Amino acid sequence: MSNIQPTFIGPSTYPCRIFSLIFHDFCILFFYFLLLGKISSINHPFIKMFTNNPINSQCRPIAICGRDAILRSDGSPLTPSDFDALLASLSVDDHFEEKETNIHVLSFKTADGLSSDYLLTPIRQLFADLPDDEVLLYARARAIATWRANTRFCGRCGSPLNEHPELSARLCPACSNLIFPRIEPCIIVAVRKNGKILLARHVQRNQDIYACIAGFMEAGESAEHAVQREIFEEVGIKVKNIRYFGSQSWPFPAQLMLGFTADYDSGDINLQKDEISDAQWFDPDSCQASPRPGSIAYRLIHSHF
Repeated sequence: MSNIQPTFIGPSTYPCRIFSLIFHDFCILFFYFLLLGKISSINHPFIKMFTNNPINSQCRPIAICGRDAILRSDGSPLTPSDFDALLASLSVDDHFEEKETNIHVLSFKTADGLSSDYLLTPIRQLFADLPDDEVLLYARARAIATWRANTRFCGRCGSPLNEHPELSARLCPACSNLIFPRIEPCIIVAVRKNGKILLARHVQRNQDIYACIAGFMEAGESAEHAVQREIFEEVGIKVKNIRYFGSQSWPFPAQLMLGFTADYDSGDINLQKDEISDAQWFDPDSCQASPRPGSIAYRLIHSHF
């Protein structure tokens, strides 16, 4: 006869059994979603202990809201403890950490409820106020946050995207499409003629200032070809001696500005009316209001003068 005795499960063991089953199922679901990269989008205090936690992260804390950065009221950068206060008062839209640049970013859609301990500062202004290595961090934070908000589904098959486990990229689980942050290259040119510089007033943007001719590069063309094309399209003149000047990230939303100088070659100013409202040759004494410091347009103009 077998010595195995039946196990009796009485009412007193039910709570333990039920708790064990619930805990077991919870663990399975939790780690399933964690592996899929879904858990990082859940805004719940318990989750913060297990993800790229804004509170515990050792990376540089940066908070942004639209085109603005959130700084302390004295204008100084945030500290890790500030993230706790911001999370308590504002509704976070996204947060991410990037080891390569050592930043951890909170992104907010609105600053309604922001404490007086903090202030909103245009990221554009930081470009003029901060050194280049600091500007890089805010430009990167703004560019990646915008890209993440606009890149949630695969452009090839339409499936929801997952976070890539190692790269600053998103991966389609259905078709393996790998998507990196978008960059839109633009050219901006200071055209010179007999000691003067060509500046234009644009129809759609910055209507109160005169600035350099600028425009997006088109598929298949070189930067130098884009310089010639944009200038001819917008003001009707031809240029020569095109020289690279420098570059600047302009994350509004994703431009990379490639600066050039060029010399006038031929032609008379003939405006593209839907783009340019006015264009003139200016010397240092007659130069109209120009872009503010912090932009490559400002550097192009004032390096000439």
